[in-house]
Amino acid sequence: MRMDSKRIEQLLEKYWNAETSLEEEQELHQFFQSSNVPDNLKETAPLFRYFEEEKSRSLDKNFDTDVTKKIRQRQGGKTVSMTNWFQIARVAAGVAVVVAAVYLIGHEVRKSSPNEITDTESDPKLAFEQTKKALLMISKNFHTAQNEAKKINLLNEAEEKIQRKPEGEKHLPAEKKVNI
Repeated sequence: MRMDSKRIEQLLEKYWNAETSLEEEQELHQFFQSSNVPDNLKETAPLFRYFEEEKSRSLDKNFDTDVTKKIRQRQGGKTVSMTNWFQIARVAAGVAVVVAAVYLIGHEVRKSSPNEITDTESDPKLAFEQTKKALLMISKNFHTAQNEAKKINLLNEAEEKIQRKPEGEKHLPAEKKVNI
């Protein structure tokens, strides 16, 4: 099947402008797979041959499932969960906030009157009010940290749902998957 060189040049022009149909692209692929490519188009032939070689090397439809199974086999069938680590991190963050607040309050008190008895030591009501302020500040910051931790939990739950997907469920082809 000998194709007209002018027709191929026109199709190539459309191809470079991303205006070809699938049938026209198939026609170009077939033309460049043949051995009788004109000299003026020989530079383009390796590109189309490369595309055909890569098509034949595409991944299997079950690639994701196979990889997931192999990972689980290496882990002894266990699913690694980061949920416990996030809970530990939240508690540690809360403790760190409390320790930092106590240190900063003590530092401010020592800085304001290093050698004298402070008002808080002589006046229990004032000490109570300052402690109340400090605890409210800690509570507010802890609440903010807790909200951020909830966002992380949502991501973990989504990941767990994805991992619990039934094995027989159809997967999207590799080129249509969306990575998060």
